Amino acid sequence: MDLAVEVPTLRPLMFSIAYRMLGSVTEAEDVVQAGLLRIHEHELAGEPIERPDAFASTVATRLAIDVLRSARHAREVYVGPWLPEPLLADDADPARRIEQDETLSVAVLMMLERLGPVERAVFVLREALGFDYDEIAQMVERDPAACRQIMHRARARVASGGVRFDVDDADAARLTDEFLEALRDGDVDGVLRVLAPDVLFTADGGGKAPAIQHPMSGDVAVARFLIGLMRRGAPLGVRLEPTVANAEHAVRIRTADGATVSLLTLHVEGGAVRSITNQLNPDKLRHMGPVGDLFALLCDGV
Repeated sequence: MDLAVEVPTLRPLMFSIAYRMLGSVTEAEDVVQAGLLRIHEHELAGEPIERPDAFASTVATRLAIDVLRSARHAREVYVGPWLPEPLLADDADPARRIEQDETLSVAVLMMLERLGPVERAVFVLREALGFDYDEIAQMVERDPAACRQIMHRARARVASGGVRFDVDDADAARLTDEFLEALRDGDVDGVLRVLAPDVLFTADGGGKAPAIQHPMSGDVAVARFLIGLMRRGAPLGVRLEPTVANAEHAVRIRTADGATVSLLTLHVEGGAVRSITNQLNPDKLRHMGPVGDLFALLCDGV
């Protein structure tokens, strides 16, 4: 195997597995780098690799399992709600431009947080990558029957979240445009028109950015809260840009000088926005470019 030739194909494959398992762009990139090093060492040892894709998938899976096991305590003591790092559909890095499907959605990645490392690996390898159970069994060092049982449990737990994805993209795009227009205009009623009555708003500041510590529910409360934030940001030149992240429509919030301070992801279902997640943790936005200081920005607006 010529590693230089294979890397452009192997990097996105390994990243695809690691990101879905970890919900972190940064950690996934670390897994890819460590995985490529292991493959290189394997080559130097003169050990043949018959199927580079299967070998790379196995390495990425096992490394991601190790990361999950070592990071368990950090996740348990995380400040406030945990949300995954956003993955933009138009990411500049070719290694991150992976197929955007429902297994990348914020809702699914949050559900996967409830699963153990091996459960998560089996779900990702089967649901997102389509590996058969014999291949998965070798990757996670279980037998095929056990992997089938693990997959059955994992699907049941993910489905228990009640999140559906039979969404018309044109409808989702329209609702996002209406949502954006209403936010820019400071129109509470306009925001209300696109929100489901029981809409859920969740924010992740990680203790490093001002964010609500518990999810907020209800269309009126969420609409008023968002309009209040926009009214504070507008005089400071804050701007809103539509984008696509984690297979769903999103709104990127930037400062006047272009730095990102937040990413709102909208989950549309049944002709309305059913949930909104707001990623504000600067550590989880750095892979998207320059990040603004939201604390300083809000102080300037006082």
